Amino acid sequence: MAVSLAISSFGKTLTQIGDPRFRRVLFKGIGLTFVLLIAVYTAFLMFLNWIGAGQTVQELLGNISWVGDLFTFASLFLMIALSIFLMIPVASAITSLFLDEVADAVEDKHYPELPDVPRVTFAEGLKDSVNFLGVLIAANIFALVLYAIFPPFSLFIFWGLNGFLLGREYFQLVAMRRVGRAEAKKLRKKHLGTIWLAGTLMAMPLVVPILNLVIPILGAATFTHLYHQLEPSPQRAPSR
Repeated sequence: MAVSLAISSFGKTLTQIGDPRFRRVLFKGIGLTFVLLIAVYTAFLMFLNWIGAGQTVQELLGNISWVGDLFTFASLFLMIALSIFLMIPVASAITSLFLDEVADAVEDKHYPELPDVPRVTFAEGLKDSVNFLGVLIAANIFALVLYAIFPPFSLFIFWGLNGFLLGREYFQLVAMRRVGRAEAKKLRKKHLGTIWLAGTLMAMPLVVPILNLVIPILGAATFTHLYHQLEPSPQRAPSR
């Protein structure tokens, strides 16, 4: 049941990629995701230069001209590896920024009978994002201990933990648009297993470079479908 709901929700999302409105939001999301990763990579290189890491390596190995280039390429591969972990908070940020646009595009095409909903204010969205980001960072720092204790299961722990957290946030943000914060929390608890599974299925491709660029927007659309499949009755727009 839960698996079929998650897969059917994702399938409906893929059918809308040809929609110009949805595609425009998708490309904006991919662009901003890429910019955020490049910004982090640039900051990382600046930090390495600031601490003199490249110069230290050359001093240890001698004055070899190619060491600096090698160090730069090594940092690039390191950042590709780090992007696996960086994509989790980036996905959260992208969702908060583009959720209304994604959900509007999905609902206008697939659920046109629904009434319009008030936009989430920037302050409210920022508050939710900051609160969630704190939980996300704290949970993943704690998970480092589990990775060290159970190295063969590290990837599964990563998927399970971040699938739970991302699914929780995605569903909460989508449901809040229709039923308000308090009711969204109740629905999240009611459908916890399905939400966790869908979040895990979304967290899995986040560890794949390049592919992970499209996941935040597709995930937001998938959870919009998932919400309407779990709660199919048209909802009145909530007063905030």
